[in-house]
Amino acid sequence: MTGIYDDPWAYELACSFRDVPAEVDVLLSWCAEHSGTPAGTALELAAGPAEHARELARRGIRATALDLNPAMCAYAAEQAKLAGLEIEVVRADMTAFDLGRRFDLVVTMLDSTSHLMTLDAFTAHLGRAAAHLADGGLYVVEMSHPKDRLTDEPSVGTAWTVDRDGVHATVRWGEPSDRLDPVTQVADDHVTMTIAEGGRTPRVIRDVVPYRFWTATELSAAIRLSGTLEVVAQYGDFGEVGLTDPEAWRMITVLRRAEPS
Repeated sequence: MTGIYDDPWAYELACSFRDVPAEVDVLLSWCAEHSGTPAGTALELAAGPAEHARELARRGIRATALDLNPAMCAYAAEQAKLAGLEIEVVRADMTAFDLGRRFDLVVTMLDSTSHLMTLDAFTAHLGRAAAHLADGGLYVVEMSHPKDRLTDEPSVGTAWTVDRDGVHATVRWGEPSDRLDPVTQVADDHVTMTIAEGGRTPRVIRDVVPYRFWTATELSAAIRLSGTLEVVAQYGDFGEVGLTDPEAWRMITVLRRAEPS
């Protein structure tokens, strides 16, 4: 039995509630605001289907997508080709990669840092991201908002439906019984996705996805420990909402290479 990450088409469908073009608009506006120059090159880490890399390529930016899952890499390359887009797809670990060049913009979207299970892994990842930033370049990392795991009033739901191109899907990412281990801060999130297309028998995907929860203070500690990056700004969404605003639903951090001390 394959899991949700082994079915890139289904995973992309599950995440199709996201407005990727609008998010890329914001990413590029942050580049202009915080680096002072437009992005000409971009790298998406833990890219999965590489939707953001593809959208960046659509804007004329030289984009590279990196992911560890071979199915995701193949799908990202195929979808880019079908759309007439040129992106480079690299299969590699987000904690240990060396592409031999630097980028104006590096991004990790959709809380992919939840796959980093230890502080050592997180700091290694930050070091690799920093090593691939051009002068003045930015690293933007999108994580879930801490209140989703630490309060009784999460900012996002765990169940939703999507309709696209005649396909209807129901998604449940996490069950009430999925408890966060207080020692490891890892939860095994149970994922169920039911896909109905035309008159066919609905297809059901079930998976258990380990999720590592990172607090805001742990993120700050990892950045300090890495010694390679510094915080430029933090946002609570893809806009001007602050991290501590009631409307905040993400923890998005904009980083740049730290100046030598």
